[in-house]
Amino acid sequence: MKTTFACSIALFCSAVVVNAVAQQPPPAPVPYPAQGQDAAQQQADKSACMSWAQSNAPSQPVPAQQTGPAVGGGQRVGGAARGAAAGAVVGGVANDDAGHGAAVGAAAGVVAGGARARQQRREQNAAATQTQSNNATNFNQAYGSCMKGKGYTIN
Repeated sequence: MKTTFACSIALFCSAVVVNAVAQQPPPAPVPYPAQGQDAAQQQADKSACMSWAQSNAPSQPVPAQQTGPAVGGGQRVGGAARGAAAGAVVGGVANDDAGHGAAVGAAAGVVAGGARARQQRREQNAAATQTQSNNATNFNQAYGSCMKGKGYTIN
């Protein structure tokens, strides 16, 4: 029992860590002053390239992450309606009790609609994370290109 509980906790913690690492933006390029630029010149170049990259790197608006319970965009109601209709037919044919069949079908439809809502939320969050990562990659490439143009080696 203790081993199962400990394994469950370890599995949960590793899933949280993997999820957090997966959502990290790509690392920023590290410029090296290949032409002997002093600290003041490095700071001025870094500031100029950051500003240039912000205004010139292609980016897409990042949709808001969905949090909280998945209430669904009508998926639960639609699922309940479809389930009730199917349950009424099955209940009417099988038991001559369409009302009971409709109730059972509606309950199952609500559960299925909730599952669809949660899946849709996961897909929306994954798309938002991917867009954010793409924007960071584009910014880093633009920043790195600018710094190369100013005589830095980028790693």
